[in-house]
Amino acid sequence: MDLQLSLKTLRYIVETADCGSVTEAARRLQVSQPSVSAALAQAERDLGIQIFVRHHARGMTLSVPGRRLVEDARPLLAHATDFARTARALGDPLSGQIVVGSFPTLAMRYMPRIIGSFARAFPNIGVCLTEGAHHEILSALLDGGMEIALGYDYALPADIHAHRLATLPPCALVTPDHPLAREKAVSLADLADDPFILLDLPHSRDYFAGLFSACGLQPNIAFRSPSPELVRGLVGNGLGFSLTNVLPAVPIAYDGSPIAILPLVDALPPAHVMLLHLAGAEMRPAVRAFARHLRASFHDDELA
Repeated sequence: MDLQLSLKTLRYIVETADCGSVTEAARRLQVSQPSVSAALAQAERDLGIQIFVRHHARGMTLSVPGRRLVEDARPLLAHATDFARTARALGDPLSGQIVVGSFPTLAMRYMPRIIGSFARAFPNIGVCLTEGAHHEILSALLDGGMEIALGYDYALPADIHAHRLATLPPCALVTPDHPLAREKAVSLADLADDPFILLDLPHSRDYFAGLFSACGLQPNIAFRSPSPELVRGLVGNGLGFSLTNVLPAVPIAYDGSPIAILPLVDALPPAHVMLLHLAGAEMRPAVRAFARHLRASFHDDELA
């Protein structure tokens, strides 16, 4: 039996059960009484059960199978209401939820302030932030699991559109009592014999290795970690130096140890921070609003 009960019919049934009469249900639903009566009668014929027991001059009550039907219909109708609300929000520039990705170092430095100011400007747009390695972000953008991302310009496929937001030169991180800590700038060769603490993330490790190679040097790797905070903590505790493009707002590691930041005099390639999204795909209004906010945040130096 091909049985299809419409959501409208289920609403008629539940409303009649709550009111105890067709007349009152029709009034609340703002439809005619014959429409409700006809829908209930048709549902009983289709289901082959008596949903309501009719009482002369005393309204209607649910039968035993009718109670079960109404119990199951309530969460279904609630879900349908939520679904309709979500569907309407998808096209509303001032509401809904967007999925944003970010490379971890960029997320921890920039995203709290970006998302905070965006929430104040667009309080009805929720941001679901997902951190991931560069290849994970690209894969999510291509698969549709992510709508926009903050990343770098490494090995971008043709299907990804990239808009440059910032250019970040490499700098050295050392402990404040390092012999060179008070210098205005240093060369990478000045630090090459020191233990090196590597931010061991895909593409990041290759980028930093390339900086040493460009200077004809080999790093003396003492520690490796995918955690930027652990790298800074190791530096702050005098276990070596590191390189970074994303500078902390304050020169203090997560464990409270101080660090010193030294610009490099070498002509080394910078890292480019990019706004990434799927090329050729139409952005939803809420996503466009976030993209504009992201560009404005970097352009106006709000993130310095």
